[in-house]
Amino acid sequence: MAALAAGIAVSALCVTTVDAQTAPARSMPERADLAEPADIVVTGTRAGERKAIEEKRKADNFVDAIYANDVGKLPDQNVAEAVRRIPGLSVANDQGEGRYVIIRGINPDLVNVTLNGMTLPAPEPEGRQVKLDDIPSALISAVVVTKSLTADQDANAIGGSVDIRTLSAFDRNKAYFADARAAYGWSKLNDGHPYEGDIQVGGLFGPDRQFGAVLSVNYSKRPIESENFQGSTNYRVPVAANGFVVPDQYGLRDYNLTRTRKGAVLNLDWRPSDTTKVFLRGTYSAFDDNETRDQFIIDNESAFTNQTATTGTFRGRGSVRVRRREEADNTRSVQGGGDIDLGPGHVTISGGYARAQKRDPLRSEYNFRTGGTALTVNYDVSGTPYVFVPANAVAQTAYTLNSVNYDHRLAVETLAQGRIDYSIPLAWGSDRSSIKIGAKYLDRHKTNDRDYVTYGLAARRPFTLADVSYLGDTSFYGSDYAFGPRIDYDRGQAYLAAHPGTITLNTAGSINNSLANDYDVRERIAAAYAMATLKIEKLTLVPGIRVEQTRDRSAAKLITAKSALDSGFNSFGSKRYTDVFPGLNARYDATDDLVLRGAVTTSIGRPNYAQLAPFVSVDQTTNPNSVARGNPDLKPYKALNFDGAMEYYLPGQGLISLGGFYKTLDNPIYAQSLLGQNGTFAGQALTNATVSTALNIDKAKVYGVEINLQTRFTFLPSPLDGFGVSANYTRIWGNGNGTILGAAPRTGDIPLFLQSKHVGTAQIFYEKYGFAVRAAFSYRSAYLDTLGSTAALDQYTDANGQLDVNASYQVTPELTFFTSATNLTDAPWRRYIGTKAQLVERERYSVSFRWGAQLHF
Repeated sequence: MAALAAGIAVSALCVTTVDAQTAPARSMPERADLAEPADIVVTGTRAGERKAIEEKRKADNFVDAIYANDVGKLPDQNVAEAVRRIPGLSVANDQGEGRYVIIRGINPDLVNVTLNGMTLPAPEPEGRQVKLDDIPSALISAVVVTKSLTADQDANAIGGSVDIRTLSAFDRNKAYFADARAAYGWSKLNDGHPYEGDIQVGGLFGPDRQFGAVLSVNYSKRPIESENFQGSTNYRVPVAANGFVVPDQYGLRDYNLTRTRKGAVLNLDWRPSDTTKVFLRGTYSAFDDNETRDQFIIDNESAFTNQTATTGTFRGRGSVRVRRREEADNTRSVQGGGDIDLGPGHVTISGGYARAQKRDPLRSEYNFRTGGTALTVNYDVSGTPYVFVPANAVAQTAYTLNSVNYDHRLAVETLAQGRIDYSIPLAWGSDRSSIKIGAKYLDRHKTNDRDYVTYGLAARRPFTLADVSYLGDTSFYGSDYAFGPRIDYDRGQAYLAAHPGTITLNTAGSINNSLANDYDVRERIAAAYAMATLKIEKLTLVPGIRVEQTRDRSAAKLITAKSALDSGFNSFGSKRYTDVFPGLNARYDATDDLVLRGAVTTSIGRPNYAQLAPFVSVDQTTNPNSVARGNPDLKPYKALNFDGAMEYYLPGQGLISLGGFYKTLDNPIYAQSLLGQNGTFAGQALTNATVSTALNIDKAKVYGVEINLQTRFTFLPSPLDGFGVSANYTRIWGNGNGTILGAAPRTGDIPLFLQSKHVGTAQIFYEKYGFAVRAAFSYRSAYLDTLGSTAALDQYTDANGQLDVNASYQVTPELTFFTSATNLTDAPWRRYIGTKAQLVERERYSVSFRWGAQLHF
């Protein structure tokens, strides 16, 4: 079985669902029966799956897991892509890669992400969601997703909790182990060659093997191209007399970028006795993204002629743009603690510090455009994507500089935290009953600093596309579209350096973008809890209660016509509140093969930092005057959660489960517009102003069912007994309810963000004689990403279905060759407004392949 484990090490995609009561303060699972060389639960091996299923039978709450193989590798490029195999989970993508995890259709802002039980900071400035694509999967031992909380877990997890675990030397239980992997690939769209490598070494040492150490390092580099057809968010009738609908713009965007990931994990352990354990965990991950985006746009339509229901001609404007973007993210953390038996009980103490940073050294875009009616354009909107074709030749000198901007951003979040837990056996029911109490303190500090300036062309100064253009790859979407001249960004910079005075600062446009995004938010959470695990024959009850006190302090800026680019913080807010979270998890062993589970729990979702920041931006050039502002008085989401499941364990090895969930949420948050407001805003007395801000509405609900099947065809004769299947499906319903204020208020049921109705994964695999192959298809239906003023203007990210195939062959117990194909379905990222026919954008990535070798000692 160990040989088979090595044989499928990289290709493993099978997800085993594990329902287990988590222990957030512990660094790693410590059961002796999980400490064999092939012990990692989701490896695709029969032994690994069997241990996971046995662990599931013993569990007390609802938890799903995906584990690395025995070489310590998850089956996907990053953590987000790996967890989408778990029942009820989907991901929000960026450039074809998974980025944020969505649990049961719940916004990623309402998901708590931890590393070895320690809360992780979020580098993104807009929200609380943690970017899981920053973390190389090669550094991870397991990812455990909790769907029903116990009192010893943070309550800030309405969607659920994701715990990312790294490897301890005691998990391998060997004096020495070493693993190495190298991979090389090919991407069809850009003919690029990604590559990656990682090394892991560790073992146990000391006279009694009481010390353990593991060091893992990873490096990967991936050149990416994506072709983005830019549609429209305004499908209008430009000529009322005929009623023909025409989108108001058309664009081609060609992204070329390179993503580099680097990471390291150092885990140290000391176990001087069976009753005392001490650990130190250190992690570092870095994500660099350097991008050039070339763009051609046609808009400003007028003078329509020769119209039919789908074709016609108009006069319009052309724009050629280039954006240069550099992003450098990193997350680092250190955590220490230990376990010790104290009398009849057990004490766990841990503490740590983590820092996440998102730095954009440069975001800069040049925009050259023609006059408003320079182009004669023939259009055909009978298909999607549709076609706009210029019918007249326009010289590059007709494209003059309209604007150039320079944007620098830095977001930093730090977390200092500590906790203590004490458990003691309880002489009630069976000898496995216990009581557990504990406390946690978390100090979170989040800042965002943006410096943005934009310039226009100075009067009577020449600067045209002809000065900086070049002709690159002209193909786009194969031969469907032709991409014209592009802008050489470096030549643009050189031109401005050689011709001072060519551009002039747009002060008003610079100040608002620069100041409105700056904030400084501090959040302190003190928590205490008590819970019990009660074993009564076939029944297990886990009641508990948690209390959390939250203190917020925030600072931001007031922006008016008198503000300067260097204005400091001059608006402040604070808030304090205390919440109580009761909960109950239960399981009943109806027979040896049938387990029934249920849970009633409570949780919270705190507002995003940018929403809490008390900024106020006043624009008195509009009629009526407009105000945008933060809201430090926002209420947090409150949730009451119900879960239930039936699990039947198949003969030999396998599982069928059916579950359901229902969540009621108070105080969901939506962006709203208040009309006709009178008052003083940022020191300006305004009458009949329009104020845009985030506000709570009444309530929301989310409910659904989950079905999961795992089985191996061991009943078939050899060699057919190597086949197996794994499939899961989740159906989700839900909506908010209340009133969204605006020019046309929306009242009643309102869709929830990022909620797909259908989520599922299907896998078929074969593993025998050292050979393994697995095909996995993941699907999610469309979800809302932007709320419009009416349902007809809501914007959706369309459904996505992706097929991946992995294969490997074990040459010797130490050497395995592997290969994989990603996105064989050429699944695009697509958005639409109102109906699927009204395309907003469509981005394609094509297929990519990877092959390599790994060593395991």
